[in-house]
Amino acid sequence: MAEVESAANFLSSTENSFPDHQDQNEIQNCIQQSSYGEPAGFDDMNDAQENGESNTCDSDEPTIDIIINNVVCSFSTRCHLNLKQIAMEGMNVEYRRENSMCNMKIRRPYTTASIWSSGKITCTGATSEDLAKVAARRFARILQRLGFKVRFSNYRVVNVLGTCSLPFRIRINEFSKKYPREASYEPELHPGVTYKIPSPKATLKIFSTGSITVTAPRVANIQSAIEHIFPLVLEFRSEKNDIDKDILSKEMRFIQKQRKAIKPKRPILDYQEIDLEDYDSDWSEEEFDSDTSQD
Repeated sequence: MAEVESAANFLSSTENSFPDHQDQNEIQNCIQQSSYGEPAGFDDMNDAQENGESNTCDSDEPTIDIIINNVVCSFSTRCHLNLKQIAMEGMNVEYRRENSMCNMKIRRPYTTASIWSSGKITCTGATSEDLAKVAARRFARILQRLGFKVRFSNYRVVNVLGTCSLPFRIRINEFSKKYPREASYEPELHPGVTYKIPSPKATLKIFSTGSITVTAPRVANIQSAIEHIFPLVLEFRSEKNDIDKDILSKEMRFIQKQRKAIKPKRPILDYQEIDLEDYDSDWSEEEFDSDTSQD
């Protein structure tokens, strides 16, 4: 009986400590953006409360989540690479003789490296610029362990792909007519509007469903491009019934194909686990880092 009474007293004392149902809905509707496009946790909300920041969002201003799908980077090893040796001695390597290249994969971060005999390497699949650089250095370290005199040089981010979904549909035909210089719309070739921003450089694919795909040389350009295009497309927002069903079906098929292309393929069936932390040691070694590296 004493335990039951203590439990009842505990529930009665904590009944008023929980927020109302309306407050919980406001917190859920207000999605805080993290650096990788993921919702922030409750720890970030508590930090904001301690700093005097409000966790509630204005209902008139929708929150748009920008997701980074792919970061492409490249670097040079400044040495000749024997592709057959890499395919025979390396792990998780696929030798593509018809293209004169090798594909090497790692899981942390999940990336794929395209290796040429000239020493040029391109990495794809990372979801941030920091992870892209970590993956590039790990690939270089793996090649160095195979006996090649690798120098990590000429590293740069080549391309970044990001996507976002607006909370409304867009009349893209009228939008392309108002901005003929920046936008081009050819429904016979592509179901979306191609909009180019000269500064900061970015190319957007705008669909009537509200989905936007952004291609830019840096992650910061993607956010600037979304901030630039949002007030322009807001003028042409429409309801669901205002858009032709044929256009919507074509766009949905195109977006589904694009998502399948963006989604990374599974690794080789006999994928072997390797301790990638062994390839992170001595990163500041002079024999590894080149003077021309953008480290």
